[in-house]
Amino acid sequence: MIFFKQDEQLENLGLGILEATWAQFPTLARNQIALTWIVYDPPILVNTGGALTPNAFWNHSVRGFTYRGVERIYPASVVKLFYMVAVNEWLEKQMLQTSKELERATRDMIVDSSNDGTSLVIDMLSGTTSGPELSAGPFETWKHQRNIVNRYIKSLGWEELETINVCQKTWGDGPYGRERAFYGEMLENRNMLTTNATARLLHSIVGGVAVSSGRSQAMMALLKRSLKREDLPTDVEEDQITGFLGSGLPENAQIWSKAGWTSQVRHDAAYIELQDLPPYLLVVFTEGKAHAKSRDILPFISQQFALSISNLA
Repeated sequence: MIFFKQDEQLENLGLGILEATWAQFPTLARNQIALTWIVYDPPILVNTGGALTPNAFWNHSVRGFTYRGVERIYPASVVKLFYMVAVNEWLEKQMLQTSKELERATRDMIVDSSNDGTSLVIDMLSGTTSGPELSAGPFETWKHQRNIVNRYIKSLGWEELETINVCQKTWGDGPYGRERAFYGEMLENRNMLTTNATARLLHSIVGGVAVSSGRSQAMMALLKRSLKREDLPTDVEEDQITGFLGSGLPENAQIWSKAGWTSQVRHDAAYIELQDLPPYLLVVFTEGKAHAKSRDILPFISQQFALSISNLA
């Protein structure tokens, strides 16, 4: 059972938005997009500062719509959401001690999408380091340690997490040495996510039940983004609003998000609050070289969902 109930009204709206998207961007194939949309109807039980117990939160039903939400797709930097939750779990369980450098790396991983920050985070989560190739025995130990985040994520017991893979660092130029060997000959061990799995993890953070209410609030603070033009980074490589879901929103909206992009994919996962309207969560993954370059597709989709929220009964 997925964590939200599929809803006919949202399905009709969602399918209409997809049709409008394909009409606007005819080169976007039907198998080059996946999305999950969750609407938080009143009473609003998210972004409350952790007012609910996990049981009360998970027993509260939400409605949603998904298109290809179970398809495994290379997530690019969206995977950093999972590493952020893992860091907070490790700190909460005292499997890690906090330090200025770990805090800086975690912040940069989410706020600026730093791959170098992510590298340190993964080293500290797993007790491994990158480097030259290893002989068979030590490499087996290294691989086991590097899969620790996968084991933790699977231990949450959520059906949506069964097919995902979250064990690789994120790269500028790509992996070398033992990291390249860990990817597998055909890159079969790459990170893989689904929009449903990403939506559930983000839903737990927004709901204040990821690790603990205090840690969920700290994670929300890292994910908060400004839509004001003057606040956007001057370095386009660090800008997670322009060309993503935030671009399709009015400036008085609020957004908490984590984008990901490479030469092959462009994704975003966001929790959005529009003035005087029900908040919602939207995860959109797009694939294909041409679409990865497009700064128009995700803003268009976001704008359509924002309009449909204002039309909800």
